[in-house]
Amino acid sequence: MTSSPAARAAASGARNSRSGTPAPSALLAWYDRHRRRLPWRAEPGRQADPYHVFLSEIMLQQTTVKAVGPYFTGFLARWPTVSHLAAAPLEEVLSAWAGLGYYARARNLHACAQAVVARHGGRFPDDEAALLDLPGIGPYTAAAIASIAFDLKASPVDGNIERVVSRLYRVAEPLPGAKPRIKALAAALTPAQRPGDFAQAMMDLGATICTPRSPACSLCPWMEPCEARAAGDAALYPVKAPKGDKPKREGVAFLAVRADGAVLLRTRPDKGLLAKMTEVPSTPWGPKPEAPESHAPLKARWRALPGAVEHVFTHFALTLKVLRADLPATTPAPEGHRWVRPEGFDAEALPSVMRKVLAHLDDQ
Repeated sequence: MTSSPAARAAASGARNSRSGTPAPSALLAWYDRHRRRLPWRAEPGRQADPYHVFLSEIMLQQTTVKAVGPYFTGFLARWPTVSHLAAAPLEEVLSAWAGLGYYARARNLHACAQAVVARHGGRFPDDEAALLDLPGIGPYTAAAIASIAFDLKASPVDGNIERVVSRLYRVAEPLPGAKPRIKALAAALTPAQRPGDFAQAMMDLGATICTPRSPACSLCPWMEPCEARAAGDAALYPVKAPKGDKPKREGVAFLAVRADGAVLLRTRPDKGLLAKMTEVPSTPWGPKPEAPESHAPLKARWRALPGAVEHVFTHFALTLKVLRADLPATTPAPEGHRWVRPEGFDAEALPSVMRKVLAHLDDQ
């Protein structure tokens, strides 16, 4: 009886595994049976759309698959091609991104789309170096697009792949110092055939089997050659350097509410943290809160609301006290500010920290 290609691959993988070498064929056979169905992933036998890969990879940076799903489908419905995205105003892109966090990604996404249109006629280049030359695309994203969309022999290394490789070879050096070695080991594993499927298989293995805690080693197609599994300490890898405490910053947010329900908002500066996003006016954020009187957007009777807004950014933790003022419906907006009713909030590029501030609208 003739065995199937998947069965032959699995048998070959098992033989190679027993020799101590992680066999790409074993992982690919596992992937053919257990691959995740994701909104941006092409069906088996179909070529991935480079725009879909690009969009998903930018969104997935430091963000979970579950969180990204609705944003990805929403972006595609609104901007079905990279040319549509390039033609959109940045403010609309930021508004659609609101809530996903790490907003520099949205600005890079838009800038990259415009560069693809301007330099390459609206088609992503099928060359890793040319991809890397685009704004907002780093080594990981360039390798991901090259391998997944164009099936080029490139080796993207995300957090999942980092974990898989560090356990396979029991890499003792702590991250981030170990990154170059892990990338080299991943590149050595990458096969010339089906490199895109191999990259996605590595991602799926890390997301579903080789998980950060309690990895399911008995279900892993690379169980035998995995050095950390053999040593019984897989959960210790990857080794990470200890993190210091994040600096703390404080500030005061001014929640001005008109009698008709409109709230005073403004747009942040073009550069810097949360650039061009919508915000509730506030004092500068620093190690110590500044006197709110000199930063209030208008003269009013401000009163402190109970509690505070806590938000953690990449490099610091923020605490905002919230002051509220209730104003007549005829109150004009100060220069650089605007009144927005709650039903208009979804059209604004409101980051998560500002949505937390606006959640205090019900507080009295």
